[in-house]
Amino acid sequence: MQLPYRSKLGRLAPTVLFTALFSLCPLAPVLADEQAETATAVDARQYTFAWQFRPDSDMAPRGGTTSGSAVDLVTAPGDAWQALQEPGISTKEKDRRAILAMAGPYRASFDFIETAGFTPDYSPPPPYQSWGTERVYVVADETDYISLQHILVMFINMPDGTTSDPIVVKHWRQDWQYEQKRHFAFVGDNRWELRKVPRADVRGSWVQSVYQVDDSPRYAAHGRWQHTENYSSWESAETWRPLPRREFSVRDDYQVLIGSNRHTITPTGWIHVENNNKVVLTADDGQLQPAKVLAVEAGLNRYERIDNHDWSAGDQYWDNTGLFWAEVRKQWDSLLSSSDGTALNMGTGKDALFMKMFALADTFAGEKYNADAAAGEIADTLNAHLIN
Repeated sequence: MQLPYRSKLGRLAPTVLFTALFSLCPLAPVLADEQAETATAVDARQYTFAWQFRPDSDMAPRGGTTSGSAVDLVTAPGDAWQALQEPGISTKEKDRRAILAMAGPYRASFDFIETAGFTPDYSPPPPYQSWGTERVYVVADETDYISLQHILVMFINMPDGTTSDPIVVKHWRQDWQYEQKRHFAFVGDNRWELRKVPRADVRGSWVQSVYQVDDSPRYAAHGRWQHTENYSSWESAETWRPLPRREFSVRDDYQVLIGSNRHTITPTGWIHVENNNKVVLTADDGQLQPAKVLAVEAGLNRYERIDNHDWSAGDQYWDNTGLFWAEVRKQWDSLLSSSDGTALNMGTGKDALFMKMFALADTFAGEKYNADAAAGEIADTLNAHLIN
């Protein structure tokens, strides 16, 4: 089945956008900055789960009009799904297979809508939709540890009828660790601290740690997988998360998302469901604490397996930069293991941390990689963004 998609690449006109993408960094950090914003599979935009009594124009999803090449959806259950259904395997092995089932080639879609507000004269903002073609690579597959790296590979239909060269963006990463006793936690104001997992919650649980495009921390939480004969799902404990890029570029009235995540495997992919409170923080005895909730937000992210998409540019990028990003991960692990916590100044524009890291990845790509030089440049860059 072939379906077209439409994708918004930032807020720039196509000519300006592509000039920005390839002049600032060949690997399109501007696209990463906008999280490969918004697409639909149809010309007439719609939002079925919405506010029934508000004017249609008020609830038109934020989105764009740039179209992308068609994709072939896989309709038959894949090998990962079949392996997950195999009888007689241990609970832990079933957990591992569920996590590994998230690897592969996907059309990803992201839908968010506020479902309730708690301020006077509350008016819901337009829902948010985004879309992209994304491959999930297995970085590590160990007994108690699995690491999955997401990489976007996009082909854009240009105004003159041609298709763009592939746009490749290293996207987010998710690490899974079995029966971990502690993990980093976002505590507000661009700061992360180590937190203990409650003793009663350690046994049989997995900690999912999520990292941003430059491998800086985003959030982490523990939870257990639940399995039935044909259903596997993991739900997190309550989690604090920084504002996502879809929000902090348009909102400054709250400081943290507090909610839960649920990952569920399907025969042809997986879904990620979010239940978020948008929370204002206040300082109390030197600690940031929730002061009030502005709104509740529901999120649904679908990963639908696709076939016949050319991922070679993403494969090449990961082959060429894998050693560099391994060193980045190593240095972040060292920083995040500090009991004193880690505070960051993410920067903006060309001074943004992710922009600098993408540029360094290109500098040390392939045969240009020098371990000592790369380690030094990475350390200097991270130190420049650390807040004492």
